[in-house]
Amino acid sequence: MDSSKWKTLFFAIIISLLTLSLILNPQASFQASVRGLNMWWDIVFPSLLPFLIISELLIGFGVVAFIGVLLEPFMRPLFRVPGVGGFVWAMGMASGYPSGAKLTVRLRQENQITQIEGERLVSFTNSSNPLFIFGAIAVGFFHNPKVGIILAAAHYIGNICVGLVMRFYGPHSKARRQDEAFDSFKKVSLRKAFFELHKTRLKNNKPLGKLLGDAVLSSVQTLLMVGGFLILFSVLNSMLSLVSVTAILAGIISLLLTLLDISKDLSYPLISGLFEITLGGKLTSEVKGVSLMEQIIVTSFFLAFSGFSVQAQVASILAESDIRFKPFFLARILHGTFAAIITFILWGPLERKLNGFESVSGEVPVFSPIVPEGFWEDLLNLFQLYGPIFTISMLWIYLYLLIKRNHIKNQH
Repeated sequence: MDSSKWKTLFFAIIISLLTLSLILNPQASFQASVRGLNMWWDIVFPSLLPFLIISELLIGFGVVAFIGVLLEPFMRPLFRVPGVGGFVWAMGMASGYPSGAKLTVRLRQENQITQIEGERLVSFTNSSNPLFIFGAIAVGFFHNPKVGIILAAAHYIGNICVGLVMRFYGPHSKARRQDEAFDSFKKVSLRKAFFELHKTRLKNNKPLGKLLGDAVLSSVQTLLMVGGFLILFSVLNSMLSLVSVTAILAGIISLLLTLLDISKDLSYPLISGLFEITLGGKLTSEVKGVSLMEQIIVTSFFLAFSGFSVQAQVASILAESDIRFKPFFLARILHGTFAAIITFILWGPLERKLNGFESVSGEVPVFSPIVPEGFWEDLLNLFQLYGPIFTISMLWIYLYLLIKRNHIKNQH
């Protein structure tokens, strides 16, 4: 039997076993589904949708092309991607995954980037947003806003490191030379940037209503897919735990953690976090008898790794283009490693700067001039209170637009 048939047999057995576990454990399956659904409509949908819609409009009106011309001399020498990559990078950090992948594919579909440039770009533009790091992880699970600072620093600096490493990915002969990037710096002007903006707008040639409707439909479809993966992997994580697969994998991982002088008690939360970061963060924060530094190092790793749930979302989005998933997966391993190392390195200096991580009282010096105390708690509560209402309202608008579009198509 060839490898293709073995692969078919393997997937058939895995799916059958998962189905059997769902039948045998309906209550646990239901609870896991509800947990994933709550995360999606409380936080993920309302926090991501505005960014995705605005991003689609900015691309459609040519603003991204305008930004791309101005950022070309910065992005090309550092990361070997076009200037439009700077927009994707910024939006990816602000809105969180999988928006970086969504925008990268959008640019690839418009031929603003090549396949190799897309694979470089998607590797470092998918990151967690500040709301999830500070609100859900630091405040929601650890009840300590200070740890959000080191988690965010390690996460975003690690992503930059991944981008710098991935610039060496792909053949240099097909990429523009660095001296061309510096030549472009001399030629960069607002007039040239505005010309690109105007050209892109004329190329799209869609009225505002059409652009807005397409942006809403595309964004909601992406978030429906994200919600499906969130629920699926929440259930999968629960089933793997019930049939002791997670415990077996944790036993293997504990050997590695022992070598790294990290408590093996964190092996189970680490495995859970590799599948779904929300559950991993919750379990890690609940482990007793281990140092806070070890908890944050482990959390940094699986937060940067993104979890198989997010990776499956990205794989589904990348399938719409010729951008391959393998470079993204390898970049996630790199990001996790960088984030864990950076957390270890920054722990001492930031601990002195913040007067200790263990104490949650007092001000947070790094952000206190910008973000008032209690900001992330209030923002998280706001999303949990009004998030479901916003989500349901937007789903009704999506349904209306979809029916209207189908009606117009049938008339023609």
